[in-house]
Amino acid sequence: MASAVLLLAGHAPAATPSFSRDILPILSDTCFQCHGQDAKARKADLRLDIEADAKRTHKDSTPIIPGKSGESDIIKRMITTDPDDQMPPAKSHKSVTPQQIELVRKWIDSGAKWGVHWAFTRIDKPRVPQAGVRGNPSAQYPVPSAQSESSTSHSGLGTEHSALSTSDPRTNAIDSFVSAKLAEHHLALSPEAPPETLIRRLSLDLTGIPPTPQEVDQFVAEYQADQASFGHSAPAAPQAYERLVDRLFASSRYGERWVWEWLDASRYADTNGYQGDNERTMWPWRDWVIRSINDNMPYDQFTIWQLAGDLLPHATKEQKLATGFVRNHMINGEGGRIPEENRIEYLFDQAETVGTVWLGLTMQCTRCHDHKFDPLTQQDYFGLIAFFNGTPVDGQGRGGQTPPVLDMSTATEEKRMQITQEKVNKVAQEVDAFELTKFPRPAGKGLDASDAVKLPGNLPSYIAKTAPVKRGVDPLLEAINYFKDKDKAYAAVLQKLMDAVRRRDAARNGITKVMVMEERKEGPRDTFILVKGAYDNPTTTKAVIATPGKLPPMPAGAPRNRLGMAQWLVSRDNPLTARVTVNRYWQSLFGIGLVKTAEDFGVQGERPVHMDMLDWLAADFMDSGWDVKRLLRLIVTSRTYRQSSKVTREGHELDPENRLLGHGPRFRMPSFMLRDQALTISGLLSEKLGGPAVKPYQPEGIWEEATFGKIKYTPDTGDKLYRRSLYTFWRRIVGPTMFFDNAPRQFCVIKAMRTNTPLQALITLNETTYVEAARVMAQRLLSDKSLATDADRCTLAWRLATCRLPKADERKRLLAALQDFRQRFGADRKGAEELLSTGDSKHDEKLDAVEHAAWTSLCLLILNLDEVLNKE
Repeated sequence: MASAVLLLAGHAPAATPSFSRDILPILSDTCFQCHGQDAKARKADLRLDIEADAKRTHKDSTPIIPGKSGESDIIKRMITTDPDDQMPPAKSHKSVTPQQIELVRKWIDSGAKWGVHWAFTRIDKPRVPQAGVRGNPSAQYPVPSAQSESSTSHSGLGTEHSALSTSDPRTNAIDSFVSAKLAEHHLALSPEAPPETLIRRLSLDLTGIPPTPQEVDQFVAEYQADQASFGHSAPAAPQAYERLVDRLFASSRYGERWVWEWLDASRYADTNGYQGDNERTMWPWRDWVIRSINDNMPYDQFTIWQLAGDLLPHATKEQKLATGFVRNHMINGEGGRIPEENRIEYLFDQAETVGTVWLGLTMQCTRCHDHKFDPLTQQDYFGLIAFFNGTPVDGQGRGGQTPPVLDMSTATEEKRMQITQEKVNKVAQEVDAFELTKFPRPAGKGLDASDAVKLPGNLPSYIAKTAPVKRGVDPLLEAINYFKDKDKAYAAVLQKLMDAVRRRDAARNGITKVMVMEERKEGPRDTFILVKGAYDNPTTTKAVIATPGKLPPMPAGAPRNRLGMAQWLVSRDNPLTARVTVNRYWQSLFGIGLVKTAEDFGVQGERPVHMDMLDWLAADFMDSGWDVKRLLRLIVTSRTYRQSSKVTREGHELDPENRLLGHGPRFRMPSFMLRDQALTISGLLSEKLGGPAVKPYQPEGIWEEATFGKIKYTPDTGDKLYRRSLYTFWRRIVGPTMFFDNAPRQFCVIKAMRTNTPLQALITLNETTYVEAARVMAQRLLSDKSLATDADRCTLAWRLATCRLPKADERKRLLAALQDFRQRFGADRKGAEELLSTGDSKHDEKLDAVEHAAWTSLCLLILNLDEVLNKE
C-alpha cells in the first residue's frame, strides 16, 4: 500500500519534500478550512495559506520555523495527544497520518521553502527525458528536436502534420515521458496491440463508429506489409496506421463523435428544464460545433467565438450563432418565479460553466464566501459574473426563444410561414366581405363607422377597430362565443379565420431561433456582491469586472468585456486553460485524465503522476496554434496509445488504475457509443448530418409521468429512428432513457460517471434499438448468399462486432448457442414471431421465423459480449 501511495504521489520515497507536491495538499486538506483565506471561517486569526502569516509568531506561538521542526507549533499540534491542542481537531473528522507528519517535519527541517500550487504556475515546456521505449528493446528513442516539438500553424492536418517527427514512436514525446516514469518503477510499455484491435480502438475513439470487416482487412494487409518491409526498424508508426488516422480525421463522423463531450460540458438540451420544460431550438448551434470540429477550428478561436463572437469586429452571423454556448443554460418558467431571481441564476450558471470548462476550478464555492482551499474570493466570483451582466436578458419566464435570438429559419419553415400567411389573407378577405353586409357603412369607411361600435365588452376594439387580417386568436375566440347563437354564419366565418390564424401562429412559433449573446445598448449593469448568493440581498460592495486576482491579469489594453475575458482564457500566460483542455482529451481516449479530477485543478484536486508530460502537451498545444487534430494525432500515434490492454500481475499490483500508463486503455464505452455501434453493425445507421432533434424508441409514459400528463412522447418513424445518438431529442427534466451514466445536461459536466448496474444490461439486452439491431443483423447474415454454413455466418457476426476472427472454442460456443436458440424457438413459434416484430423496420417474411429468431438471439448475445461493450 505504501508503495502505491508513493507511486501515485509521483515521486520516489527518498525525494526531498516539495511544498506544492507534498505539503500544500496536506495543509489544504486538513488546515485550510479553518486557517485559509475565508475570513468568516478562520480560527485564531491564523492563515496557513500565506507564507508570511504561517511563519510569523502568533501569541507566543510560531506555526512554522524554518529548519526547526521540533520548535514549530504546527508539528506540536499534529503530534499532541491533548484534545484541546490537537490539530486538526477531532470534531473536524480530519486527521494526519504519520507519513504526512514526517513529510511536514522533513520539509520544515530542509528550510520550509514555500511554493505555488502546480496548476497556477506558468506553463513552460519541460525537457523531454531521454528514455527508450522498453516495450520494443531493439529501438531507442531520442529526444525530439526543437523543430519537431512545436508548430505555429493554425491549419488542420496539412502536409506539415503528416510529416511531424512527433508521430514517430522513436521521437514521440509522450513515449519518452511515459517510458521514463515506468523505468522509475522497473516497468515497461506493453507490446503493441494487434492490428484488428488498433483499428477498432482508433475508429471508435476518432469517429465513434466501428470499422467494417472490409476496412479491417485492408488495414491489416497494409499494416502487415509495413512490418514485412521495415520490421522493428520502422522510421515511424506503421504507415498504414498513419494513413488510417488521416482517413478518420477526414470523416464527417469525427465531428459527430467529438461533439458529445462538448454537449455535456455546454449543458445542451432541446428544452428549458423545470416545470413546463418548454422546447427550444438550439440545434443550429449544435450543428455549428460539429462543423467547427470537423474543420479543426483552432481551440482559441473556438473559445472566443462561443464566449464573445458577437463582440468581434463586424461579427458575422456564424460568430453570433457560436455564442449560443453561453445561452444553453436552463430557463425557469415556473409560476411565481421572480424574473430577477431567474436572471441572477443564469449569470451564476454562465460564470461557473466558464470556471469549469476553461479553468478547471470549483468557482461555485465562491458564490457565497471566499474559497476555503483555492486562492479564489467572492470578489473574484462576482467579478467574473460582471462579464455576463451586460445582456438584455431580463429573466422573464418565456419559452425557449428568450431574446436576444438569432433567426435561423430553414427554407421549409419560411415556406410554411408564407403559405399560412397567404391563407390568413384569403380568409380575412372573406370575413371583410361578410362584415360589409353584417355591419353596413358608407363606402370607403371602416367598421368603426358601423354598428360594430355598439357591440358589448371588448368587441368594439376587437371587431370595429381591428382589420380581419390583424385579429388574433383571443379576440376571435371572444367574438365567436358571442355570435355562435346569434349569427351562426358569422361565427362560422370567424372560426375559419381563427383556424387559419392558429396555423399561421404555429408556423411563426416554429421558426428556428437560437438564443445568443448581445450587449445592452444602455451598457452593462452594475454588479454587486450578494449575501450568500441571494438575488434579493445585495451588499453595497460593487464587483469590479475582472478575472480572478491570483491568476495572471488581463493585459492593460484588453477590453473589459466578454471578448477580453475570452482572449485572456486562451492567452499564453494563462496557466490553466491548456492544461485543463489537454487533460479532457486525454480522459476521453484513456478513460481517466492525467489529472483524475478533471473538474478540479485546484489545491484539492489530484496532482498528476505525469505532470511534466501534461505541461509539455499543454505548451505544445498552445505553440501549435491550439491545433486539436494535431494534439489528438500526437496522442493516438504514440506507442503509449498503441499498447495492448492486457495487464500483467506485477503491473496491476503496483498500478491498479494504470496511472503510469503501462498498458493500453480498456473500459466500457459510453452509452451513446454503444447505441451507435449497434446501429452500425446491423446496417441500420442513418448517416444524415445535422438538423432538428429526433425521437427514437422510448418506453411509454416516461414524459407523461414527468409532466403530469401534459406532454406525450411520440416516437419518430423511418430513418429518424436510426440517427446517431447525438441527434436524440433531450428533454431536460427526463433525459433519454437509453443513455445511462450520461450527464443530465442540467448543468456543466466534464467527467461522466462510469458505473456498473444490472439496469445497464437490461438496456443493451432488451431496449428496442438493440433488439431490432440484432434482428436486422441476423437478417443480414441469413440473406448473404456467400455464407454457406452456420460457421460462416457465426464468423461474420463475430467479426462485425469484434473486428477479429473468432477462436476455435469461441466459434464452437456460438454454434452450440445457436442450436439451443433453434430448439427454444422451435417449441415457441409465437415467441419467435413476437421477437421478429420488434422495431419499426420491416423484416424479411421469406425467412423462416424460427431460424431468424434464433440468429437474432445469437446476434443479441454477441452485441452484449464484454469485448463488444468495451473498448479494448
